[in-house]
Order: sequence, then structure tokens, then C-alpha cells
Amino acid sequence: MDSKNAPFGYDAFRRTCPSHTVLEMLASKWVYLIVCALRRGRMRNGELARKLEGITPKMLTQTLRVLERDGLVRREVFPVIPPRVEYELTELGQNLAGLLNQIRSWAEEHAHDIKDARARASANHQGDMAMLP
Repeated sequence: MDSKNAPFGYDAFRRTCPSHTVLEMLASKWVYLIVCALRRGRMRNGELARKLEGITPKMLTQTLRVLERDGLVRREVFPVIPPRVEYELTELGQNLAGLLNQIRSWAEEHAHDIKDARARASANHQGDMAMLP
């Protein structure tokens, strides 16, 4: 497909296409997991941190800022002491979450198949190494 026929004039296969920055952002596992976590509704920072095992506070903050900047997440600050901040997906974020949820489901369904394939590939590689002089 050339850029004339690509949707909206963009063609991700072209090196200079602006859609590359979107794909780079989406390639982050934390972007992916935060969007999926927020699919069910609003969450506070602490709730997200507990849901996303292994994410550092710094990475959570950075990723939420990227998602807010890109129009996928809305941040609401409540005027209380201590301050309360909640995050939710925008309409654009909800649209993306549907796609990502399908990928997450596929990954969970086929994780065992991939794990088995990796083990076979590793065993084959070990066998190849044993045959070397």
C-alpha cells in the first residue's frame, strides 16, 4: 500500500511517517498495561501501582504523563487535602483499549505455546552447538 492509498495519508512502512511515534509509544509494555488496567474505569495512582506489579513509581508517573499528553488518559485532580488524583481513559483511550485487550487475551491464551516453542528452539540450538568441532 502506498501513502496515497493509506488511511489518512499515513503509511507506517515509510521511514518518515509520523505514525512511527505512535507505534513507538504503543510498544511500551507499561503503556499497554496501564491502558488495559484503566479500561474498567477510573483509578488512582496507588491502585495502578498495586495492579501493575513491577512498575516503579517513576515509570508509572512518566507513562501516565505520556498517555495524558497523547490524549489517551484524562487526569483529574480533586481539591482536597491530601490531594487526590484519578486517571481514566478518554474516548480515544477506550478505543485503543479494546484492541489492546484482544492482544492481551491472545497473549494469555497462547503464552504456553510460545513458551514451548522457545524451549524447542533452545534445545535445537544446544544440539547444533554440540555438533560443532
